[in-house]
Amino acid sequence: MTEVANAPAPAPRPGFWRRRVIEPVRAQLTQGVSPDQIALTLGVGTACSLLPFLGLTSLLNLGVGLALRMNQPILQTLNQLLGPLQLALILVQVRLGEWLWGATGYHFTVGEMLRTFRDSSFAEFFARFGWAGIHALSAWLLLAPVLAAIVYFSVRPALRRAATALSSR
Repeated sequence: MTEVANAPAPAPRPGFWRRRVIEPVRAQLTQGVSPDQIALTLGVGTACSLLPFLGLTSLLNLGVGLALRMNQPILQTLNQLLGPLQLALILVQVRLGEWLWGATGYHFTVGEMLRTFRDSSFAEFFARFGWAGIHALSAWLLLAPVLAAIVYFSVRPALRRAATALSSR
């Protein structure tokens, strides 16, 4: 019984972010993927994951990832993690697009949009929210490259340091 009492406590489970983000990135770095490629994947994946159309971000990440030979597990994990932010930014992108187009009078809530999508035909939904989609897409097309660059240039130095630290072990 004293052996059990003196046994070391089990190691705590790593936290959500460590398990879902840091460890997969660290694994990629140890497998020879360059820090710059991972930073690009994170930047492009973030931009693609914030497309203002629900249900299309997984396909967009898949297509862009295949075309640019990016890490699909990182892209899809990032896509899932950014889902709540994507939902929160839809209305922001619609409003920015309305400002860009000089449009007014299209006020609605995301809840109203989701209810209409669920309860109406596609034609009715498109007739009501088609311009909102064009406005949101316009804003996203302007914001996506900027967002990708911000993420890329902000995470690249940390990834380079991590790669250096891992290679010196």
